[in-house]
Amino acid sequence: MTLVTTGVVVLDCAEPEKLAEFYKELLAAEEADANANRVEIRAADGFRLALRRDVNATAPSWPRPENSLQAHLEFVVDDLDEVERRIVSLGGRPLDTGDPAGPAEERGYADPAGHSFTVRRGTPTAPKQG
Repeated sequence: MTLVTTGVVVLDCAEPEKLAEFYKELLAAEEADANANRVEIRAADGFRLALRRDVNATAPSWPRPENSLQAHLEFVVDDLDEVERRIVSLGGRPLDTGDPAGPAEERGYADPAGHSFTVRRGTPTAPKQG
């Protein structure tokens, strides 16, 4: 007997309606449920994300330690530059998360409410050519 039937990632924020718009656009998701204090969205692949109202919410300060990262979202993408342009156009901002000389396969961002997330290049499925 399965006790847990599904899961959802929940981010606290001051304005869940506004933050839901950011993630709906970024993930091409649809609103699945909403009430006065919570908005849940669902992407085509089934990923679920809820934004819960917390009038005292403060953004994490990752990668700085004073209000360190407790959790973050990670999205797999094909084109890092194209996704970065989309994130910034929606109100997100790049985070300085590491060594600029390091691998450029992953980038860190903050959503409009300050929650951190990363995008990383997906593993190629085709064999290397040449």
